[in-house]
Amino acid sequence: MKLSNNYSFLITDDHSIVRQGISMLINELFLSPKIYKSGNFKDTFKILNETKIDLLILDINFPEGNSINIIKDIKTIQPEIKILIFTAYNEDIYALRYLNSGASGYLNKGSSEDEMKQALTSMILSGKYLTQNVKDRILDSYITKSPINPIEQLSNRELEVARMLIKGLGNLEISDLLNIKKTTVSTFKNRIFEKLEIDNLAALIELFRLYNDDEK
Repeated sequence: MKLSNNYSFLITDDHSIVRQGISMLINELFLSPKIYKSGNFKDTFKILNETKIDLLILDINFPEGNSINIIKDIKTIQPEIKILIFTAYNEDIYALRYLNSGASGYLNKGSSEDEMKQALTSMILSGKYLTQNVKDRILDSYITKSPINPIEQLSNRELEVARMLIKGLGNLEISDLLNIKKTTVSTFKNRIFEKLEIDNLAALIELFRLYNDDEK
């Protein structure tokens, strides 16, 4: 049975095949939905300024930049809009950041068709959608009192070393600046990667970009 009420949807994704696929699912679930599509931020804001949207399905990455930077502007135009992030990006790294920035749901593009339908329905009826994985992470953080922001796990010295690594300094340069042995820098680096559950510098840079305001 289809849901009625002539809900309006805006699908913002720079791939037309994704926009078309989501449109088909929406038409299966809802009676007479109004579906708008956009492949960039400019067209998205044009539609939002002209039309009331119930649900925005938004990807993360666009040629113009990262969509996390426009959520606040979207909410300024339409405070009641519901935003479902639909992306190929890892929810373990991105989901909580986007939820904290104003999105109401997060779903990976690798999800099944049934889960996408569930997310669309849940967003319209309850205004939110979280996968069990994200729910578990939030609950674990509450129970264990551990930080949702992974960078908060680092000690002051580890944070200092991490910032130097991000700036492109090598182990020898860091050891000279901090007056510690080069092997100690390696130990700190390994501990940082272990705590943050990453294995390369690019991942470290990305985590700091997402979670640490000082590095933006």
